[in-house]
Order: sequence, then structure tokens, then C-alpha cells
Amino acid sequence: MKIIVTGSSGLIGSALVGALIARGDEVTCLVRTAAHARRADGAREVLWNPARGELDAAELEGHDAAVHLAGDPIAEGRWTAEKKRRIRDSRVQGTTLLAATLAQLKTPPRTLLSASAVGYYGDRGQEILTEASAPGADFLSGVCREWEGSTGSAQAVGIRVALLRFGVVLSGKGGALVKMLTPFKLGVGGKIGSGEQYMSWIALDDAIGAILHALAHEELAGAVNVVAPQPVTNGEFTKTLGGVLNRPAVFAVPAFAARLAFGEMADAALLASQRAEPARLKATNYEFKYPELEGALRHALGQ
Repeated sequence: MKIIVTGSSGLIGSALVGALIARGDEVTCLVRTAAHARRADGAREVLWNPARGELDAAELEGHDAAVHLAGDPIAEGRWTAEKKRRIRDSRVQGTTLLAATLAQLKTPPRTLLSASAVGYYGDRGQEILTEASAPGADFLSGVCREWEGSTGSAQAVGIRVALLRFGVVLSGKGGALVKMLTPFKLGVGGKIGSGEQYMSWIALDDAIGAILHALAHEELAGAVNVVAPQPVTNGEFTKTLGGVLNRPAVFAVPAFAARLAFGEMADAALLASQRAEPARLKATNYEFKYPELEGALRHALGQ
């Protein structure tokens, strides 16, 4: 297959490009700086600028699918007005531009997989969330709704669009897990707030596996929860991580302290509870490599 990938320098994107090339696909990466006709890994690069609406449609002719992963990091620092603008614009502008460009091609790709997040559901306590569950009402939920809605022009011309709602992706190479390691290794790791909030997570290998699965299964259109089948509470997660690292996990960060440090981001990304179920992946017989948290953590951390 010939596949377009955005966000190819990110945690998921870089792993995906490697997996696609390893299986013999031709990959075109949309990048914002320093495009090269051909990279060392064999992928081709094409410049785009979502903020300016710049993307040469001719460069995208002849592709079978696109996987759109680009977006400004969410769980980094306080959400100032400028940070919130970047979070929203980097997703909505890029998705709008890509979907509209694909829609105008002489031969559009059959498939567009567009990233989203379980933040779509907001803070839902112990409620089990499937792809049919209603959205939340906070800032992040609103961003996810706009983000997903920005694929409309692609859907309008018959491109199959799957909206991949990712949970926390676990990898020893970056992302949330790496940020957690230092306090745990120092023996001061522990739960955040009550620890009763649910975390929907997925191993990086399964995140890539789910993307490849969605490329192959044409019945997957609309929302797809890209999460492991066994979500855990924050307290369970920290206890398991402490056990894997052979470190105590008894230090708690009170909710008020998290809010003092991170403001609105703490409520949306650290204290919110999302107990998401991968109903559509299971219905299409995706086989998880790491369905249980301890095994996923040991694999991610090379244990």
C-alpha cells in the first residue's frame, strides 16, 4: 500500500512509519520543516503548513490511505489561553486541510484514519464507555468533537474515515510513562488525587497493531476506541508500576496540589476518569499483544 502519515516524528507516528516500511508499504510523511525527497528509512517527505492552509494536492495523488496523527501535546504544562489555542488549532486546522485536500484528488484514497482521544468522553467516573457513549462537556471534549468533525469533507466524497480515540500510550521511549519514571525510581511515586479515576491505556505495540488492523478492516468506520481491554484506576496503575520497578508507590499527590501545579490541565488529563472499552476492536477480532497492564509495563520498560 501507499500510505500518507502525519505526525511521523511523534511517539506513535515514528513507530508506525517503521512498521509500515518493514511490511513493504510506501510511506509519504507530511512534515512542516526540512522535507527530503527520500529519507534514510525509505519514507518520502512532503511539506505542509496547516496554519497557512498549504499542502500540494498533487503530492498526494495515488495513495491508498492516510493516517493522521499530528497535534500539539496535551499533557505538557499549564493550559494558558495560548496553549489551549495551539491544542485546538493544531488538530482542527490540520485535519480540515488534510481531509479537504484528499477529497479534491482525482482518485482519493479509500481510507483516512484520524487520531482522536478518549478525552472525548470527559470525566465519567466508573461508567463503561463504548464508541456509542456521549461526549463530555469540558475543553478537551470540545476539542475532540471539533477534531473528529473536521474530517467531514473526506467522508462526504466516500472516503472511509475511522476516528481513533487513543488512551494513554505506554512506551519506554517517550510519552506519559517516561514522565512518570523519575519520581517512582526515586521512591516518591504514587497516586494522583483519590486514585479512583480510571485510566484507559494501551501498549505502543498494540496502538500500532490497532492502526494496521483498522487499515485492513473496511467495516471500521466512525469512532474506534484504541485502548486495552482492561482499564485500571490510577491507584491500580501506580501500584503496578511501583511493583514492576520494585519501588514503593505510597506517596500521593492531592488533587488540590495537582490543580495548583497544572491548573485546568490537571482536571482534564490527570484527575478525569475514562473507563473506555475497545468494543469495536474486539468485535472485529483484534488480538491484543498486551491486554494486561503488568505485562505491558514490563515490555515497555524492557523487563
